[in-house]
Amino acid sequence: MAGRGRPKAALTLSDEEREALLRYVRRGKTAQRLVVRSRIILECAKGLDSTAVAERLGVSNQTVCKWRGRFIADRIDGLLDAPRVGAPRRIGDDKVEEVVTTTLNTMPRGASRWSTRELAKKTGLSHMAIARIWNAFGLKPHRAETFQLSADPQFIEKVRDVVGLYMDPPTNAVVLCVDEKSQIQALNRTQPILPMRPGQLERRTPEYERNGTTSLFAALDVATGGVIGRCFRRHRAKEFVQFLKLIDQSVAPGLEVHLIMDNYATHKAPPVMNWLIRHRRFHLHFIPTHSSWLNQVESWFAILTNKQIKRGSHYSVRELEEAIREFLEAHNADPRPFKWVKAADEILAKVARLCGEVNK
Repeated sequence: MAGRGRPKAALTLSDEEREALLRYVRRGKTAQRLVVRSRIILECAKGLDSTAVAERLGVSNQTVCKWRGRFIADRIDGLLDAPRVGAPRRIGDDKVEEVVTTTLNTMPRGASRWSTRELAKKTGLSHMAIARIWNAFGLKPHRAETFQLSADPQFIEKVRDVVGLYMDPPTNAVVLCVDEKSQIQALNRTQPILPMRPGQLERRTPEYERNGTTSLFAALDVATGGVIGRCFRRHRAKEFVQFLKLIDQSVAPGLEVHLIMDNYATHKAPPVMNWLIRHRRFHLHFIPTHSSWLNQVESWFAILTNKQIKRGSHYSVRELEEAIREFLEAHNADPRPFKWVKAADEILAKVARLCGEVNK
């Protein structure tokens, strides 16, 4: 049966166009709308019809047809937004280039970064104009991120192993992300906390009393989001073995247990190894060094800190531990798993790009 509607014009890409589109998709600072348009063209170039591309990318069929047509008519320029109606520009491209290059390549005297007002004085523009240019080019001098590259000689193998458990877990088994949040302090403010009121934030004194510490051992079930947790006053191999026993009691006897952990010495201590030898259903998977982001339980620890610990006020360690147990019970009453979406190859490619930037 012949297809209905007008036949679509063939969409083919030159090597230069394909490379440009892939750059838009991979570059972290590209506007999201341009990323989506680039992906649409890359998928259409594979020979897929508009409906298949729309389903794969989660957009409407009309969106695919629109940008396919724009690309065929104007090539890559067709993916860019048309100039908006309004007053003509008062800042020329040479001035914009000056702002961008000054921001990227120089430092102000006596400071480690440019501010909008300092750069405005240097370039003769208003500080609002500087802010608009920075926003247009995704420049944020006031912000910085940290990173640390792992020197683990088995980095690639460990990443593939752990990500494989997340994206394709074994059958008849449970995958648990295990770690300890140590030295959680029971802090009590030296003066009463003034509660929030309409138009008034909660207020508290910056001074506090230390009333001891506890350590939380936690195991996050990757499939369900449920957490097995227990607080201990000490943080040794002895306590970790007790926690392994708790996991053993909590997981159904017929299931294999895969534990994703970091390289902390406690996890490899002789008492722990001896216990694991006697419990063959336990399998250990170690993340690479300096790669805590690969352990999903770290995300759960961040939620615990923000929701319960950070703004809590506790007179004793026992009161702190009770607050943590209450959080655990509330979480496990309606657990939700984290969705891992990055394949191992994507992670390794990103690390390779970062290594390239470091070694320039």
